[in-house]
Amino acid sequence: MSEEMNLSEVLQVRRDKLKKLRDLNRDPFKIERYEQTAFSEDIKNNFETMEGQVVSIAGRIMAKRTMGKAAFLDIQDKQGRIQSYVRKDAIGEEEYDIVVTYDIGDIVGVKGNVFRTQKGEISVKATDILLLSKSLQPLPEKWHGLKDKELRYRQRYVDLIVNPKVKETFIARTKAIKALRKYLDDKDFLEVETPILDTVASGATAKPFITHHNTLDIDMYMRIATELHLKRLVVGGIDRVYEIGRLFRNEGMSPKHNPEFTTIEWYMAYADYEVMMQMCEEVVAKMAMAATGTTKLTYQGKEVDFTPPWRRIRMVDMVTEETGINFEEIETNEEAIKIAKEKGLDVDKIRSKGEVINLFFEEFCEEKLLQPTFVTHHPVEISPFSKRDPENPHYTHRFEAFANTWEIANAFSELNDPIDQKERFEEQIKKQELGEDEIAMMDEDFLNSLEVGLPPTGGIGIGIDRLVMLLTDSPTIRDVIFFPTMKPIDK
Repeated sequence: MSEEMNLSEVLQVRRDKLKKLRDLNRDPFKIERYEQTAFSEDIKNNFETMEGQVVSIAGRIMAKRTMGKAAFLDIQDKQGRIQSYVRKDAIGEEEYDIVVTYDIGDIVGVKGNVFRTQKGEISVKATDILLLSKSLQPLPEKWHGLKDKELRYRQRYVDLIVNPKVKETFIARTKAIKALRKYLDDKDFLEVETPILDTVASGATAKPFITHHNTLDIDMYMRIATELHLKRLVVGGIDRVYEIGRLFRNEGMSPKHNPEFTTIEWYMAYADYEVMMQMCEEVVAKMAMAATGTTKLTYQGKEVDFTPPWRRIRMVDMVTEETGINFEEIETNEEAIKIAKEKGLDVDKIRSKGEVINLFFEEFCEEKLLQPTFVTHHPVEISPFSKRDPENPHYTHRFEAFANTWEIANAFSELNDPIDQKERFEEQIKKQELGEDEIAMMDEDFLNSLEVGLPPTGGIGIGIDRLVMLLTDSPTIRDVIFFPTMKPIDK
């Protein structure tokens, strides 16, 4: 086939080949089953015992070399690649003439003997070869050089075929999540599922996706958090509960943000935020070990060490450490806002000292949090579901975990006072009325559950996608989500 042949000609040639096969009553798309008895890496790793054995392998042709009466096909299966050696005198002239027309990308089954070629390459000497699926599209490495990242994300199925490291990233993701599940299962937590569609968007401050239920004729919301349903289950007596699932927030997109993303939240009755802190550092370390074999990782050239214990520091203390301003010596909201203005910060929507502290933290502190760190005791104004610190009710028993300057977890001693919780909801709604576009809806049924009685409870949420980015040295969240949200090509 000429290298100069344009894409439309290639597509036609492949369709013509399929027609010829069908004319010969050899339509590959009619085949339903092929039994694999061996896989590429297993054969290579166990050659000493498998040499001479008859095996059946199956996979995609990734390279093809024809040399007169023999052809070499590189077959890619779930483990990797292995060469198949096809001789005309072994499979017959008629069959050989068909095999040499197979294209890169075609999926074949090969039966034959395991052997080593004269050049030392472990291979399968074919006695029978069967086309299982015809690839009507050329693989992109020839036509695009895989330089277009957009193409990789839009056609992940092709990306996985031609980029083995992509598959390794997703295998690492699965290993990390398995370790997470095992950690909680071993501690007698129950995995559950809660609604994705709900009549109330609550449990976080975020802008939801809105849809409409035709039969009920009501608007419904894609969930922005799993928190409030999980805490209802703790009220009902499921003392240790978790959910791994998708959340949906109708907000901006960036290398760290996708509108659809995966989190875990777990809740433990009779525990507090300090128990959550210990569990967080333990489980993240286990996830790192499962995915990479170490807790000391390099992310984009920077070392990040997840080995417990992690640093702990109060938010207000870190603000003092980085700016020299001690907000515990500032008594009024007005004075705090004035200081923020003097620093050139945007305070248009700021009404309290607690919000100013958080603003200072985001502006001057987050960028310093390279190594895993627990930032604790958030102001009550930004913590609607956290218990107050009894020694200083302006702060809460809450923490956020940071690594590589990113927030990777959020946790607290759960607020179980229904009267205080209602007041916090009302305060969030006031902010919305002042122009906040992120919703924090009043959830009356959740308040009712608190009145039934929520025991002292610790809870935590961890962003799995962002954590997997760190574990796999992936520069964008799109690299760790199989099918990230993409703008339609025609938009």
